[in-house]
Amino acid sequence: MRALIPLAAGFEEIEAITPADLLRRAGHEVILAGLEPGPVRAARGTVVVPDRLFSEVEPSSCSILVIPGGGPGTDRLRKQEAVLKAVRDIHEALGIVGAICAGTLVLQDAGILRGRRVTSFPGVAGEIKDASWLDQPVVTDGRIVTSQGPGTAVAFALALVEAADGKAAAAELAEEISFHRGGER
Repeated sequence: MRALIPLAAGFEEIEAITPADLLRRAGHEVILAGLEPGPVRAARGTVVVPDRLFSEVEPSSCSILVIPGGGPGTDRLRKQEAVLKAVRDIHEALGIVGAICAGTLVLQDAGILRGRRVTSFPGVAGEIKDASWLDQPVVTDGRIVTSQGPGTAVAFALALVEAADGKAAAAELAEEISFHRGGER
């Protein structure tokens, strides 16, 4: 499967790079796609060189779309009709659509959350109007996976792998990276 992760200036580093890393470890092709030419400066100053421009990627060639959070980055993604259309198109094609932190607002703006259960960064929970907001680290509702923020990035990425490849593949990857919930093995 091919995964698309759009990057806009001000995205939250861990919320984009962690899913990219774990999806790649699971054998997926991942495209980090910048909205504008050149490197993209993230929320904490990390500079990332995207694989391609977003405008050069055909969303229909992707079966996974991941929207990272980070206030400024999310605001920029929300204003891009091409990003909102990609969310709708991948969702309608029965792909997996994920969002973390404030990125859940991009899914709402794309119109795919009606009647769903989701989570987001608690600070933007009041802006979620189309779905039932749950105070949980990760929420999977069908093929939509949402998560709360930087501290939940690994669990979010593993939920994406589970949605794409199944529970056993996600468990195997969790073991491979020594991810243990609550100190348990």
